[in-house]
Amino acid sequence: MIKIGLIGCGNIGHIIAKNADSIKIVALFDAIYDRAKNLEAITGARAHQHFESFIKEPFDLVVEAASVNAVKQYAHDILANNKDIVIMSVGALADPILKNELRELARKRGRHIYIPSGAIFGLDNLKIGRVSTIRKLLLRTVKSPESLGIKANKRQLIFSGKANECIKAFPKNVNVSVAMSLAAGRDVDVELWVDPAVDRNVHEMVIEGDFGETCIKVTNVPSPDNPATSYLAALSILSLLKGLEDPLVIGT
Repeated sequence: MIKIGLIGCGNIGHIIAKNADSIKIVALFDAIYDRAKNLEAITGARAHQHFESFIKEPFDLVVEAASVNAVKQYAHDILANNKDIVIMSVGALADPILKNELRELARKRGRHIYIPSGAIFGLDNLKIGRVSTIRKLLLRTVKSPESLGIKANKRQLIFSGKANECIKAFPKNVNVSVAMSLAAGRDVDVELWVDPAVDRNVHEMVIEGDFGETCIKVTNVPSPDNPATSYLAALSILSLLKGLEDPLVIGT
């Protein structure tokens, strides 16, 4: 049974706890200690007020389900303490310096950094496509004004450009584009639309290359307890964790 430490005890942390099955949550850490204590009562894991005591617990890897800032603040120390890490807030890796530092540290320590698929499908296909040539890579995302914290009374394009620029303007909302960039090995063209008529996030991936072309559209159902979180994103962490100990590996 894989043992994990959980950073971030909000909605995603609760979904992981409710569906743990073959996963044992050993330790909990959150910037808001009361949230960790609340999840402690549900899981039986130990809540910690300080990262220094949290990271010394006997678990195999850390699941980060907190924020981009949490990745920047703790990822180096997690790897340095010989723990693997699952990064949900993949937008942090839009910073090439941080990405390369973490990759090199993981290599030196013999550890792994895992990126779940998050709120989309098709990352396996991007990894395959990069072996040849990808000529077009576009992410078109449509969100409600509320989810972006802006006001709008009609559908409109609010950003068009590269993923590494989009994540700077909307750091909490376009982790998908950074995950695509990492899988494809190149920056993604992003169109971010706001539409007051939608109540779910819609992601459309357009990929063209030597292998052919594809278009994948995903309409995310919000998490039951937090409409701001994609339920698919939370489930992708569970799928990744449950697959780590399975000797049969499916997909690229």
